[in-house]
Amino acid sequence: MKCLLLCAGYATRLFPLTENFPKALLKVGNRPLLDYIIDEVNSLDEVDQIYLVTNKKYTPHFEEWVNNKNNVKPITVFNDNTTNNENRLGAIGDIQFTIEKAKINDDLLIIAGDNLFTFKLRDFVDYQKQKNTPAVCVKEEEYENLKRLGVVQTDDNMQIIGFEEKPESPKGKYAAYAEYLYPKNVIPIFKQYIEEGNKIDAPGNFVAYLYKKMPVYAFPFNGECYDVGTHESLAYVNELYKNKK
Repeated sequence: MKCLLLCAGYATRLFPLTENFPKALLKVGNRPLLDYIIDEVNSLDEVDQIYLVTNKKYTPHFEEWVNNKNNVKPITVFNDNTTNNENRLGAIGDIQFTIEKAKINDDLLIIAGDNLFTFKLRDFVDYQKQKNTPAVCVKEEEYENLKRLGVVQTDDNMQIIGFEEKPESPKGKYAAYAEYLYPKNVIPIFKQYIEEGNKIDAPGNFVAYLYKKMPVYAFPFNGECYDVGTHESLAYVNELYKNKK
């Protein structure tokens, strides 16, 4: 299994902190946010390689982080050569970029580099193995919160039967978070998705496309997942994590 960390966004909502520094390496409780994700990825025996995709501006910062970290699993940084929001590839474009650069032909765990979560990736991987299908992490959210998130509808067995990005009137009760596990047979479909002219920004758009082609299951995690995308959310998680060792 390979792991891909999505870190190519420009985090404009966090300017000036992220004007010349990546969001995923901002400190949370005196550690880079990304370190918490890496701790969880390192716990998975199945993962033998970690890829991190970023942009031209942030590449030196991530390369320095990798060199200093000396992680137990190898981490490779890929520069997608974009320079701003106008020419960025989008999350799904970056996934396909990394698939091609790394010649990925394996199960793929994809995680947004700005998601700080408290659930165990081990539980997610075990769930996906049991289902033997693509899987996405979800959490039950309040109705008003769902309007600004990707919302999945599921049947009684947690198979996805509907998906909407930021719906005005949410039909489901689960929000999708940016932790995905795709079996090897899904890898070629990313290229097909892009060639058909579909949206390449939010990674949830691929889930909305895929569930119509094959069974995709939602994993209702126990815990929290914080999207650290604003000054308010950064301050909030820093307060939560300030006493963590």
